[in-house]
Amino acid sequence: MRSKLYQFVIALFAIAWAYGAAFAAQPLKLVVLGDSLSAGYQLPPGEAFPDQLQTALNARGHTVEVVNAGVSGDTSSGGRSRLDWSVGPDVKAVILELGANDMLRGIPPEKTRENISAIVESLSGRGVAVLVAGMMAQRNLGDEYAAEFDPIFADVAKSNDALFYPFFLEGVALNPELNLADGMHPNGEGVSVIVENMLPLVEQLLTRASSS
Repeated sequence: MRSKLYQFVIALFAIAWAYGAAFAAQPLKLVVLGDSLSAGYQLPPGEAFPDQLQTALNARGHTVEVVNAGVSGDTSSGGRSRLDWSVGPDVKAVILELGANDMLRGIPPEKTRENISAIVESLSGRGVAVLVAGMMAQRNLGDEYAAEFDPIFADVAKSNDALFYPFFLEGVALNPELNLADGMHPNGEGVSVIVENMLPLVEQLLTRASSS
C-alpha cells in the first residue's frame, strides 16, 4: 500500500513539474499599440519595429512574443476604441506609440491627453506593464500647440508609474538616410536605430511585466 502511495505522490510531482515547465516556457506577450510609425508603413516583411524588436530581444535571450498592433493613420482616439481587442487578457506588456496623427490633423492636445491617459490607465488597471513612447509636435504648428502637446506623454507616464521614452523618432527624424521618401516614416535602417535606442527601456518593461 505504501509503495502505491509513494508512486502516486511521485506521479503527482512529475505532473506538477511538467506543467510548471510548460507554463514557464510560454513567451511573454508584448503588444506594440501604435500607428504607421511602428506598424511598418511601406516596409518589407521583417523590417517593421515589432519585427526588429522581436529579433533584438531574441538575440538577448528573452522569451517574448512581440505583436504588431499598429494601424496606419490611427489616432489616439482610434487606439482607445480598439484597445480591448488589440490587447487581449494574455498580454503582459504594451509599448504605446500613438499621437503623431493627432498632431498632424491638428486635434486639440487636450483630446489627445484624454485618450492617451485613458489607454494607460486602463492597461495599468489590468496589471499590464506600459512603456509610453513620446511624440513631438511639428514646430510649424506654433509654440502654443507644441507647449500643450509635447508634455502629454511624460505627464501621463508619470501619473501612472509607466515607463517613458521621450521621442519615438529620436535619432531618426529629419534624417533623409533613415526615412522613406516622404520624409516622415522610418526606413528599415531607421527602425533599427529606434530599436537600438529603446532596447534598454524595453528590457525594463519586460522585467516589470515578469514580476507583475
